[in-house]
Amino acid sequence: MKNLIKSLTHTQANWAPLALRLPVGIIFMAHGAQKLFGWFGGYGLEGTGQWMASIGLEPGYLMALLAGSGEFFGGLAILVGLLTRPAALVAAVTMIVAILTVHIGNGLFMSNNGYEFGLALLAASLSLVISGGGNLSADKGVQQAL
Repeated sequence: MKNLIKSLTHTQANWAPLALRLPVGIIFMAHGAQKLFGWFGGYGLEGTGQWMASIGLEPGYLMALLAGSGEFFGGLAILVGLLTRPAALVAAVTMIVAILTVHIGNGLFMSNNGYEFGLALLAASLSLVISGGGNLSADKGVQQAL
């Protein structure tokens, strides 16, 4: 069990991941809050679920719950740097699904609802999967405690 915790919380001793964790965590949390709670102009689980079903992601309510939870709770974990690698992996998979199901047909640019923003979040998430949480992360504290 100790080895599993070590492998999940392993992180590099540098500051670069902090520069990604803070904005990326906040952005994912905000998008998840739109889906889960209807905050920040979102539609909540019901509305998001209906929309997801309309684009073929069935069952819509469950897909909204999964996407919203992955974004909100994954974003929170990324923000504090707790289990950064698994949280960032969930966020990356969420972005891949969003890009392929919603944005890819609209081209690159955000002005056309393209995949530009999703691609940037995917890249940042994959960077955190590789590096871990870095300094000032809960993972670093766990690593030092072990």
